[in-house]
Amino acid sequence: MPLPDTMFCAQQIDIPQELPDILKSFTKAAIRTQPENLLLWSTAYFTALSKGERLPVKDRLEMNVTYKTDSRMTPGLLKTLHKQLSIRETCSEEELRDKWRGLCLPTVELETLLSLGSFGSDINWMEFFALGCSSLGVTLMSSLKVACELLTEDEEGGPARIPFNTFVKLYTYLAHLDGDMPQDHIENFLRSLQAQVNKQGNMIQVSNFYIGRK
Repeated sequence: MPLPDTMFCAQQIDIPQELPDILKSFTKAAIRTQPENLLLWSTAYFTALSKGERLPVKDRLEMNVTYKTDSRMTPGLLKTLHKQLSIRETCSEEELRDKWRGLCLPTVELETLLSLGSFGSDINWMEFFALGCSSLGVTLMSSLKVACELLTEDEEGGPARIPFNTFVKLYTYLAHLDGDMPQDHIENFLRSLQAQVNKQGNMIQVSNFYIGRK
């Protein structure tokens, strides 16, 4: 004979006081981030929340995202990774793989970037970030434009300024990785920017080096 259903009254159910706010924040984050695998992303979200770490959450919902070839990376996802992993100069491969998986990005894409950068067990984060920007940009200059837009503290649609020394590191790394760019070309290009950069308080903005299509 089946047992009767247990009946509870409202006074018997103890709902944690913080639960509604946790669920509300989680729901907003899921809508904003639009993870391809909600359960996998949810695990990463609550793991980070329980550890007091940066959450795998985009700043805003990305509309009309177009992918470069077979890449699933987006500016919003790369910026999220940057917030999670830029706390230190380097991160471990294990840590990078964990954050990458939490954002539901394809493993094959990570393997391609790791191979391209010839990284060891300790990964220079800004070098990996530069490669991430190159996966979003078609050319070296468009990749640097992406980097400025992700790193800037300016409001969206603004000049996208970043410290010139940061730009130099990103540009030099990607230019050397290209392999076909002579060192004197790299130095001459950076030297050509210096006068304008000095006027801008050692900051560089996208319009200083990038001319978009009309």
